[in-house]
Amino acid sequence: MIALSDRLSDIVESQTLAMTKRSRELKATGVDVINLSIGEPDFDTPVHICEAATAAMAKGYTHYPPVAGLPELRTAIALKLQRENGLPYQAENIIVSNGAKHSLLNAILALVNPGDEVLIPAPFWVSYPSMIQYAGGVPVSIPSTVEDDFKVSAAKLEAAITPKTKLLLFSSPCNPSGSVMNKEEIKAWRDVLVKHPNIFILSDEIYEKINYSAAHCSLAEYPELQERIAVINGMSKGYAMTGWRMGYLAGPKALVAACDKIQGLMTSGASSVSQMASVMALEGPQDSVEQMKNVFEKRRNAFHSALSQIPNLPCNLPDGAFYLFPDVSHYLGKTTPEGQLMKTADDLCLYMLDKGHVSAVSGEAFGHANCVRFSYAASEEQLTKAGQRIADALKNLRD
Repeated sequence: MIALSDRLSDIVESQTLAMTKRSRELKATGVDVINLSIGEPDFDTPVHICEAATAAMAKGYTHYPPVAGLPELRTAIALKLQRENGLPYQAENIIVSNGAKHSLLNAILALVNPGDEVLIPAPFWVSYPSMIQYAGGVPVSIPSTVEDDFKVSAAKLEAAITPKTKLLLFSSPCNPSGSVMNKEEIKAWRDVLVKHPNIFILSDEIYEKINYSAAHCSLAEYPELQERIAVINGMSKGYAMTGWRMGYLAGPKALVAACDKIQGLMTSGASSVSQMASVMALEGPQDSVEQMKNVFEKRRNAFHSALSQIPNLPCNLPDGAFYLFPDVSHYLGKTTPEGQLMKTADDLCLYMLDKGHVSAVSGEAFGHANCVRFSYAASEEQLTKAGQRIADALKNLRD
């Protein structure tokens, strides 16, 4: 028997990917499954971005790039951050990686020592705890509720800080809740964090372009925090480029250098062709970004309306991303017509998949055991059908 390393125990399989795999397997048997578990835009990458990739190959961008990224892309990212976000980053403050997940793991490995505590407001993205534990850190969840729009107040944030707190890691717009922190809420967090100068901040802003409220807000906008904050972003969500694997970190030069060292050990640089396509994504026409966002907002409204008609299923109306995260507490403890007990949200998700043929992800993986995440990155027709199937499945549960 192979003696595998102990560190594997710190890595938990992504429940998002696990449910997506299960729904695909069921669909392969001929079942009409509506997959609302995957966190991916259902749009194809805009044509002008694909054409830029073809042009890049013709120009010879087919060799190893620098570990930190091609100068063309690092400059384009810095200009984007200056132009759209008012952040004073230069190309030397940027490192390009194989997706935002890669950028996050680089940063966590560069910052976290064994025993360090990392604050993660809940709900949080499924991979945060495993990444922290892989680095030897201790994830500290800060709870929120659907009544609070799944947002953690400044008071709750401050109450969670201890002498061991090394890092704050959060996303806005948030995966899985879709909640977006507004300027007043960001400012309140800033007022707490300036009092704790030893805490570094990782701001995951991968859903920045899918924001239905006011302009995107970032903690990095505050000059007093800029030497201890890094912004994580990428091309996957806003530009429908999930398969291109393009993410980036913008932050202090010392952190960028540390991430460069780690990335050089693990993977070297990211795809040169994808990088040149990303230059076009950032510098080319933005019409498709706005069009996709408008479609997502229309779907959100329709799907939220459908779920809101289901009794005892509280669900906030989020301002960003493409997820709904209803509280399913009322349905836990009930049984199916066959007598199967719904002990957990995991049980409920499996029941909805097997009987309702709708795939979702349990909130357990996101730090909220009584919730379920649905992605509305699907057609309105599918969402309407899914809403009815979910309603029928829940209606059939018994006390």
